[in-house]
Amino acid sequence: MQLHTVWFVIVAFFWVGFFVLEGFDFGVGMLHRFIGTTETGRRVAINTIGPWWDGNEVWLIVAGAAMFAAFPGWYAAMFSALYLAFVLVLVALMARGVSFEYRGKRDSARWRGTWSWALTIGSLLIPLLIGVGLGDLLNGLPINQHHDFTGSFADLLTGYGLMTGLTLVSLCLLHGATFLSLRTTGHLRDRARGAGRRLGAVAILINLAWVVWTLVVIGGGTVPQPTQIFGMIAVIFAAVLVGTDHDGWAFFASAFAIAAAIGQIFIALYPNVMISSTNAAYNLTVNDAASGHYALVVMTVVAVVILPVVLLYQGWSFRVFRRRVTGSPTSATPPVAVGAPEVATGATTTSARSGPGPTMAGESSESAGPG
Repeated sequence: MQLHTVWFVIVAFFWVGFFVLEGFDFGVGMLHRFIGTTETGRRVAINTIGPWWDGNEVWLIVAGAAMFAAFPGWYAAMFSALYLAFVLVLVALMARGVSFEYRGKRDSARWRGTWSWALTIGSLLIPLLIGVGLGDLLNGLPINQHHDFTGSFADLLTGYGLMTGLTLVSLCLLHGATFLSLRTTGHLRDRARGAGRRLGAVAILINLAWVVWTLVVIGGGTVPQPTQIFGMIAVIFAAVLVGTDHDGWAFFASAFAIAAAIGQIFIALYPNVMISSTNAAYNLTVNDAASGHYALVVMTVVAVVILPVVLLYQGWSFRVFRRRVTGSPTSATPPVAVGAPEVATGATTTSARSGPGPTMAGESSESAGPG
């Protein structure tokens, strides 16, 4: 396997990692206002992603940096074509990040409500817009023989691109619901499970429509590819298991469903990195867009050394913050970590035990996450 192919796989891996890890953050961000019926419930929902949301966003930066270093031609063509869309993504990322930090700065329902909506809308726009962009790569954009984008913003709003964005939003919602089921207890966990069952049914239908449309776009006939088949099975498993005591397996299934969807885009795209809707002869390929051999060799050495360290750290953080977050959704008692020592809060003492299912989540108190 040539180095430019290796780096295409690495770039795809970074995009998959971003959506698998940040996907449940997006889902929780979109759902926290509706799952949490009180302010304390919303704080608990937000605190479930407190230890990880900012670290997970780094995967997006690394994916973009890897594209810039390994495929400068791809980076230039893609970012020039999707410039306005990526500006909106940056605005949504900033609004979402600021909402975590500022939401609890004032004791005002209106203040908290404003930042909650910023979190909700930002968490919706990011997977939607990035999904549109990834879908457009496969569907095709107007690119000339010099690999310059010749269209307008309206050309980005293709039917398949919008469908891809909607699919990723639905999968992130399901992923967020399974994560909340895994990370919370009591009333909040029950509401997350109920939402997960409803969102799961919607995600199955949307994902099925997207799979069929993808087959049409890539000219794959009527036989789904393995990633599409396993992805559909994973969505169904997540939708079924989210309503049971198998919270860990439901979360794993929703994560696999997102990975399969993103992976399918890159598998169908190769050996191209961008499809030209103007003329197939103008398609930008992996070989055309790649950096020089020496640059790829140096990057490969760095990746071999650094990537395992990053993965080990990510796994360690999940283990450290593995306990559920709890807090009475009907009281002002601050949320605490399930399994933590009893904490006196006024006239009451809060204590809980860990729920069933595999524990692939983190311990988080009010101080551990954004408030």
